[in-house]
Amino acid sequence: RLTPVIVLATLIAAFGSSFQYGYNVAAINSPSEFMKDFYNYTYYDRIGEYMNEFYLTLLWSITVSMFPFGGFLGSLMVGPLVNNLGRKGTLLFNNIFSIVPAFLMGFSELAKSFEMIIVARVLVGICAGLSSNVVPMYLGELAPKNWRGALGVVPQLFITIGILVAQIFGLRSLLANEEGWPILLGLTGIPAVLQLLFLPFFPESPRYLLIQKKDEAAAKSALRRLRGWHDVDAEIEEILEEDKTEKAAGFISVLKLFKMRSLRWQVISIIVLMAGQQLSGVNAIYYYADQIYLSAGVNEDDVQYVTVGTGAVNVLITVCAIFIVELMGRRFLLLLGFSICFIACSVLTGALVLQDKISWMPYVSIACVISYVIGHALGPSPIPALLVTEIFLQSSRPAAYMVAGTVHWLSNFTVGLVFPFIQVGLGAYSFVIFALICLITTIYVFLIIPETKSKTFIEINQIFLKMNKVPGVHPEKEELKEFPPSTTRQ
Repeated sequence: RLTPVIVLATLIAAFGSSFQYGYNVAAINSPSEFMKDFYNYTYYDRIGEYMNEFYLTLLWSITVSMFPFGGFLGSLMVGPLVNNLGRKGTLLFNNIFSIVPAFLMGFSELAKSFEMIIVARVLVGICAGLSSNVVPMYLGELAPKNWRGALGVVPQLFITIGILVAQIFGLRSLLANEEGWPILLGLTGIPAVLQLLFLPFFPESPRYLLIQKKDEAAAKSALRRLRGWHDVDAEIEEILEEDKTEKAAGFISVLKLFKMRSLRWQVISIIVLMAGQQLSGVNAIYYYADQIYLSAGVNEDDVQYVTVGTGAVNVLITVCAIFIVELMGRRFLLLLGFSICFIACSVLTGALVLQDKISWMPYVSIACVISYVIGHALGPSPIPALLVTEIFLQSSRPAAYMVAGTVHWLSNFTVGLVFPFIQVGLGAYSFVIFALICLITTIYVFLIIPETKSKTFIEINQIFLKMNKVPGVHPEKEELKEFPPSTTRQ
């Protein structure tokens, strides 16, 4: 059952970390013109002339792209930090990468320094890179198996809430104006301060305490608080069994992760799912949305409100995903979500090609954008990070999150960098590429990904041992099978 301790730990971890990821994705969009003016005026005060258009565009592109670059750096830090500081300890440490940039961005105009914004974007990117990996890991290890899916979707819910809040605060009548944009950017520090105040009162991951810290008393104490009852011996035994299953492996580095035959399909699966999640066009859809709304006749001043409405739909569907993930399963939601995205991208391509020839076609485009957002929020957005927790055991999980996070952020960076050029070259046909990626990912999920709902980590591991054609012994012993026949007979 869900106890108040689990619910509050989930809300504080997700609000203090995942919320900031979503907020910083969207906060920079609305005030972009005012920020570019600030860059230009600051340059003029220093040099005595304004920037040329190319230099200003380049500087703004660097500002935007520093966020996914920071996310990539944060992903590389996941393994060392969670192994040394713990899951909760890493989340508390991560708040440095939110509070410091909040001050940098908030006071950048006063200091007349756009460099402060660029540095801050790297730091909030590191914060997002860490939180997008550590929060699902922490919650997945706190949750009882029958609630693991629902709690695993909560970080994605708070990412969408962060995007929506940034869109609301980013209305021109609120903070997306000449005076308000530093405040809009600086608000990211508030969730971090709240997490620093409240998260220390909640338990560390019992699995981390028992398997890595070897502190059975602390693990039992944490489990008793989380479960709400005294007798937790059965769950302690389950965790010890997991520890025994993989004890010979010791520390698993990223390099070792790729070499282990027993983890082959798990590693391939997280790479495909994380790449599919980002390369399926979700950022491009949001990038293109304003243009689609304008072509449908939406007043330019009203586009910001339609964008907020799209963000609200995203939040609503993610809330639905929390309630149905344990009912319908991870595999079904991935198949449903990527299929909807494939159909939406395919129809959107035709609608964009024909929108100047058929009067009602722009409305089809709007329907496609909304359908795509619904599809992505059902499966591709929330499920991959949840599956990383479920398909890897304790010793390999940190390295797996480093791989997953690296693929996530490099794919995110690639789309942001390449999509404008694809759009210029292919125009409306850009979405054919995204449709193809959605289709390939759907086929992969159908053929390879097993259902993991209501299964223990050990049971899920057994499924993949069969897929990897490895017997149910620890993978460290698998190299014995590589000796020549004559050697093994001796």
